[in-house]
Amino acid sequence: MITSSQLRAARALLGIDQRALAAMAGVSLPTIQRMEVSGGQVRGFIDTLVKVVDALEAAGVELIGENDPSIGSGRGVRLKAVAAKTVLHKNTGPAAWLSGGNDGVANTDG
Repeated sequence: MITSSQLRAARALLGIDQRALAAMAGVSLPTIQRMEVSGGQVRGFIDTLVKVVDALEAAGVELIGENDPSIGSGRGVRLKAVAAKTVLHKNTGPAAWLSGGNDGVANTDG
C-alpha cells in the first residue's frame, strides 16, 4: 500500500512534521513514528493506513505504486528501482552533485 520511504517523502513534499501528519490523519504521533521506521511496506491496521493515505491525498500528495503511471498533473519526483539499490561514494552527496563536484555515478559495489 505505502512504504516508509513514501511516507517520509510525502511529508517532506508537504513541509510538515510527524505531529502534523498525525493530526491530519487522526492518529497518534507514535503511530506515524512506527510507520516511518518500519522497513519497506508500512504495516499496521488497515483503517489506520487508510486514514494516513487519505490525509496525504487530501493534502495533494499522489502516492504512486511500483510501475504505476502517475495520473497527476503537478511536478513530482519518482525513485527508480535501480537508484534505490545504489550507494553514492562517501565523499559525494547532493551538495557536491549540484555544484558539479561529482560525476553523478553511484558506487554499486555495496
